[in-house]
Amino acid sequence: MNLILRHVFTAVMFSIALTIVVTGLTLVAFIDDWSLVFEQQIGDISFLIIVFTVAIGAGLIIGTVTGFYWRQRIHQVERQMDEIIKGQRITFHMETYKDLEAIQRYLHQIQNKIRSQTEHAQRLASERTREREKSLQEVVAQERNRLARELHDSVSQQLFAASMMMSAINDMNPPEDETMKKQLRMVENMIHQSQLEMRALLLHLRPVALKGKSLQEGAEELLIELTQKVPMEIDWKIEEFTVDKGVEDQLFRILQEAVSNTLRHAKATKLHVMLVERDENVILRAADNGIGFDMEKMKTGSYGLQNMQERAYEVGGSYKVVSVPNEGTRIEVKVPNLGKEGENND
Repeated sequence: MNLILRHVFTAVMFSIALTIVVTGLTLVAFIDDWSLVFEQQIGDISFLIIVFTVAIGAGLIIGTVTGFYWRQRIHQVERQMDEIIKGQRITFHMETYKDLEAIQRYLHQIQNKIRSQTEHAQRLASERTREREKSLQEVVAQERNRLARELHDSVSQQLFAASMMMSAINDMNPPEDETMKKQLRMVENMIHQSQLEMRALLLHLRPVALKGKSLQEGAEELLIELTQKVPMEIDWKIEEFTVDKGVEDQLFRILQEAVSNTLRHAKATKLHVMLVERDENVILRAADNGIGFDMEKMKTGSYGLQNMQERAYEVGGSYKVVSVPNEGTRIEVKVPNLGKEGENND
């Protein structure tokens, strides 16, 4: 039973009860012969039927009005709670209802507490990032660079040469046997996929810290490098804004993970990246036109997706992935940008 029906039912029952009480008291106080009341008619309708009909009608009207009245106020509270969940500021209307002032005050306190906890989480992430950068061992970074350099100079070059040779064989001197021709095409595709896997591996091996660069600078360098090395149409929209160092680091790692997943699994020909700030939220979105996957059958143990989700939650953000088989995948991370507020409060 919804809110309006409950109010209507309550008002009707109250009206009937009140009518019975008032009618009973009237009969006891002023009328000796009660049979006259039952025999009394207005037109051709019994007096008692008219009395109870009026009571029920009044109950219906009062119940409907009060039901709509309270439903409107409850919807206002629901909208404000939805704004809190989405990380938006609560909008208080000028004609705030006095009977909801206490609830709205509590909602405002909850929002301030959530924002304070999010800001605290971002500060902790920033501190951990600074400590991690200070304690980073140079020998580890050098070893990663050396390994990535050797893989690029040896395996990557050999895969590139093999790919060129297979393309030349298939295009210039294809075999007459259709089975052999099909197998050579499969070998060429396997080499091409291995190149993408190698580029994704090199992307993981490179140092993931921004090292003095802004998030926008690091993201643009990464995407420009990909356009030069990957046969994929890549475009991006990156706007200028400031955000805490810890948030920058986590968003850059999420972008690397998303790009790596696209190279290894998506079989995509297009990749679009967006990094903007809207309504005090930093939004990072990566969308491809690859093979996608079934969201219902997605493995809960997918390390890449789980890793991105954990990084987003670590800085108080939200994480959403939408994928449709044969239509592509879109990953979106939204993080409240509280850095400016922290500066103003200081």
